[in-house]
Amino acid sequence: MPKNSYNYTIGIEEEYQIVDPVSRELSSAVELLLHDGKSKLGTQITTEMMQCQIEMGTKVCHSLQEVKEQVITIRSGLNELARDKGLRIMAAGTHPFSKWNEQNITTRARYLGLEIENQVLARQLIICGMHMHIGIEDKDVRVDMMNQLRYFCPHLLALSVSSPFWGGYDTGLQSYRSVVFERLPRTGIPPTMRSWSAYQEYLDVATATKAIDEPSKIRWDIRLSSKYPTLEFRVCDVCPNVDDAIAICGLKIALVAKLMKLRQNNMQWRHYRKELIQENKWRAVRWGLDGKLIDFGKRKEIEAKKLIFELLTFVDDVLDDLGIREEVSHVHNILTGGTSADKQHDRYKETNDIKSVVDMLIDETMKGIE
Repeated sequence: MPKNSYNYTIGIEEEYQIVDPVSRELSSAVELLLHDGKSKLGTQITTEMMQCQIEMGTKVCHSLQEVKEQVITIRSGLNELARDKGLRIMAAGTHPFSKWNEQNITTRARYLGLEIENQVLARQLIICGMHMHIGIEDKDVRVDMMNQLRYFCPHLLALSVSSPFWGGYDTGLQSYRSVVFERLPRTGIPPTMRSWSAYQEYLDVATATKAIDEPSKIRWDIRLSSKYPTLEFRVCDVCPNVDDAIAICGLKIALVAKLMKLRQNNMQWRHYRKELIQENKWRAVRWGLDGKLIDFGKRKEIEAKKLIFELLTFVDDVLDDLGIREEVSHVHNILTGGTSADKQHDRYKETNDIKSVVDMLIDETMKGIE
């Protein structure tokens, strides 16, 4: 196993779409897959909000390479299960043309409660993201990391964008998934929290006033997990290409390690206002890597690709200790070759066939897997 002097525990969750390869439409077949899949993949696969979605989760891992092995194993296993039923698995933030109002909600108390609480907003959650947990035992350090890492959420989103189409319409955005999700309450960039006790006070008030009934209904782009001693990144679209996903996960680990290294030297990344970071998130949603983000320190707009290149330079000194240089270097391929959203647009322009975009996404999801 590669050297990892920081010794972080890691885990990721990915949400996939279940697709009929003939019509290319979404298929409400999650129970069908779970029936056979539990014996092969156990608790690593589960339901999602809609019956046309399925979620995977890795076990607790101790290296990025272990995470990648598990993602490949689970994608491969799900692909086999789906093919046995005449279906396919597709990783993308949104389906290019299937209609949200034609999908069936998964009949679990959690999801039915979400629908009652949020009505039509919940019914539109035909969206898929990638969530990543990084273990940080100290509660106040976890809060400190969340405060600092908020700044980088737009950069990470810009690399992962994979949802330019919605209901057969080219939205003109690169991450329409982000727009759909932010319609729910308690989403987006989190506020600054002074300490763990301040966060607990917020939860106490929110619970007492019935804004929430449990902490997982805090749905920020980066949050303090309600189940584990982890910091959870939630901002990214799910990536069709597994190497893209692992590279972005590696960058998250490197950011945590770098900020921890600064903390040990009594230094930290500057805290910026939530409103300013949210402005950068909008730019990532709208343009992905092809637009400009704001460098708040310089008070200037700078090309997103240039800022992400600078970000790679910023974390360079921790990559070898983490044993993830090779994986993170793939970010350069995303910067030069484009995001999934870019590739989806290119395919549609080439073919003028939205179904061809689905075919590409299915192939990309299994690239390097089979």
